[in-house]
Amino acid sequence: MKERAKCILHSTRQAVVVSVVLMLVCGLLFPALLTGLSSLFFPHQAGGSLITVNGEAVAAKNVGQEFLQEYYMWSRPSAYHYNVYKENEDGSQTYNDGTEFPGIGSGSNNFAPSNPDLIARVEEDIAHFLEKNPDVKREDIPTDLLTASGSGLDPHISPAAAEIQIPRIVKASGLSEDAVREIVASHTSGKLFGIFGEETVNVVQVNIAIGQAMGIIPKDDAA
Repeated sequence: MKERAKCILHSTRQAVVVSVVLMLVCGLLFPALLTGLSSLFFPHQAGGSLITVNGEAVAAKNVGQEFLQEYYMWSRPSAYHYNVYKENEDGSQTYNDGTEFPGIGSGSNNFAPSNPDLIARVEEDIAHFLEKNPDVKREDIPTDLLTASGSGLDPHISPAAAEIQIPRIVKASGLSEDAVREIVASHTSGKLFGIFGEETVNVVQVNIAIGQAMGIIPKDDAA
């Protein structure tokens, strides 16, 4: 009986020691090492790839924002409205469309193609897009302007989705078509290593540049 008790105690001690060691190595030392190395070799990315204007952070390169003005380029739909919300006088928080802001989140509604809620939402988005872009035909609207990304926070759209918005942006912003096209081209990224993925346009960076060209957003002092 005593031998069995010793065996159980020994096994328990081993299990506890191994668990503690693995917790320290995998849960503390390894993450701390990776954090330190990333901060040393990739400080900008480790800091969130923040975009600054005159030393003030205004956005993150890899996190989208909700843009509603006609002179800005529009992002993909987001179930979380890119977590852009406003504080009301009564202390409540709501999205720009007036619906309740439930807190910071990401993801999508995961509706099936046959779901009537998805169909209604897409039809509403199509109607709104056609209203603000009267020269565009329904069948010419790029798919990514009507579908959400998996995270709901993707800042990128396809070159086709950017191209189709240029006439509206030119008219609403007062900028020349050449100026807008140059801004879009300067914030378009090609395929990774020329092979993987697709060309993408960063909506956040495009809109910061548009705002600066319009004088809405101040330019960097060094610019």
